[in-house]
Amino acid sequence: MKSSILLALAIMAAPPAQARDDCDVPIKDWQTRDAVRALAETKGWVLQRIKIDDGCYEVHGTDQDGKRFEAKIDPATLTVIEIELNHKRR
Repeated sequence: MKSSILLALAIMAAPPAQARDDCDVPIKDWQTRDAVRALAETKGWVLQRIKIDDGCYEVHGTDQDGKRFEAKIDPATLTVIEIELNHKRR
């Protein structure tokens, strides 16, 4: 019983986890939005929107099959970090 109480107190006393950006790149190292557009063109994507979210580029568009998607892109390397397909054709 005492160990359960001590565990509960230890958990409550722990500092909350800090939210971190997905991309931690200094602005001076970022590639341009034109570079993001060029990347999209090589992948056969048609972009509707480029924005910045959590320190990364986030793009919305359609892929080569006409499926809508969102992708998170590292602003320095232009590596696709995450892609989410919406599976709906426009």
